[in-house]
Amino acid sequence: MARVAAPLSATGEQSTHPVDEVLPLPKLALYGFQHVLAFYAGAVIVPIIVGGALGLTTEQLVYLINADLFTCGIASIIQAWGIGRIGARLPLIQGVTFTAVSPMIAIGLGAGGGTAGLLVVYGAVITAGIATFAFAWLPPKAFRTVMRLFPPVVTGTVITVLGIVLIPVGLNDAAGGVGSPDFGDPKHFAYAGGTMLFILVLMKLGKPFLSSISILLGLVGGTIVAFLLGDAKFGDVSDSDWIGITTPFHYGAPKFAWFPILLMLIVMLITMVETTGDTYAVGDIVGKEIDSETVARALRADGAATALGGILNSFPYVAFAENVGLVRMTKVKSRFVVVAAGVFMIVLGLLPKAAAIVAAVPHGVLGGAATVMFAMVALAGIQTLAKVDLKEEKNALVVGVSLALALLPATVPVLFKDHMDADLSSLLNSGVTLGATAAIVLNLIFNGLGKDTAHATPQVTAPETDAPSVEAPAAEAPAADAEGEATAAIPLQPAEAEHAAPTPTA
Repeated sequence: MARVAAPLSATGEQSTHPVDEVLPLPKLALYGFQHVLAFYAGAVIVPIIVGGALGLTTEQLVYLINADLFTCGIASIIQAWGIGRIGARLPLIQGVTFTAVSPMIAIGLGAGGGTAGLLVVYGAVITAGIATFAFAWLPPKAFRTVMRLFPPVVTGTVITVLGIVLIPVGLNDAAGGVGSPDFGDPKHFAYAGGTMLFILVLMKLGKPFLSSISILLGLVGGTIVAFLLGDAKFGDVSDSDWIGITTPFHYGAPKFAWFPILLMLIVMLITMVETTGDTYAVGDIVGKEIDSETVARALRADGAATALGGILNSFPYVAFAENVGLVRMTKVKSRFVVVAAGVFMIVLGLLPKAAAIVAAVPHGVLGGAATVMFAMVALAGIQTLAKVDLKEEKNALVVGVSLALALLPATVPVLFKDHMDADLSSLLNSGVTLGATAAIVLNLIFNGLGKDTAHATPQVTAPETDAPSVEAPAAEAPAADAEGEATAAIPLQPAEAEHAAPTPTA
């Protein structure tokens, strides 16, 4: 069947560029569903981790998963289809950022946990989303100045910190989940180890499609084994409705507190860097020139989706790196494939039974998959840091001190629990927050803002390998000048990770 050329929404002119081609419906459905498979594990693990840490009931957790998928679908359509000057109009899948996991848990627990904690989280998410949306309308010069706070030495440190801080979360799940009566039982580690081994074998096979869904297959395979051995319970699936509608402010009116808002603003600054990198990366893959307006449109979509997420009981959004890698592997460049994926996600978000199945994944199985994902997030940060001149003492201090401070909340929790104001603790009791703030401040002290080279066109080179990537292709880090100062105006780096592997973005 012939492809149909779609008009460019920005100009109204006909375009034959592959990004703007509408594929035949069967191909749109097939390729769109493939994006959902690659994205699904990373999408649902955030509400599972956050909901579990805040002590939500199974019913509440199911609703949280549905709300996340529903909003992910809307956010992806906004980013790929575009609404006016909002959305990059590129094949970018939007998902909940892993950068926000630790801060949201800290905010929620600081507010008492449960749904009361969620309300404070949502107040911060809505505010940060609106602020991000507004920031993306700044004049180009002001926009570039802010982005210059994030050269590779900073973004690499932040992503590494993100992975290191989240790995213990995965290991706690591998032990059965903190607070469970059989926490530490070897059977949980057996499930975690088996799941991890299965994922690694799939990755080792080097088959692009299998690798792109290895996390999902690991979760499915581990859950099936646990069910056969009597350790996975699906009783709540039968009790769940077939259809469920996500309604605004389901848990009540959001609560706005200054410290959680400030913390979430820091999270959004980090995600803006991630989305910037993903935008340039996917532009290089599909052969589309990326300018500052394209980046601004992508960030506006991030801000709008994040504000919408807080309203629809979800979380902050960012472009997902694993799906950028999938575009490269499949060479399917049409943005309308992502629109199709968004439709699939909206449908899944209306099926509570599907979310109940996900919520029934045993902690051990989830921990095995999560540990792999978080480890790959740390690796993405290390790969970015590999392009930084760490022989230069100033850069080495930025990285080393930031990593040390990031370990403080986990190493000396009593400092934040017993010797600090509750509001201040909710802001600082996060390795991601301390590490990211330290990296930004120390880089400013030692390297300043660097030189403005915003007029140079960033070049993003796809890896020359047949093996699947677990991150967005990264731009070469800017060369350091004679004093080791970063010279890039807009840093490009692998994103989440969030996320995770075969991931985030952070």
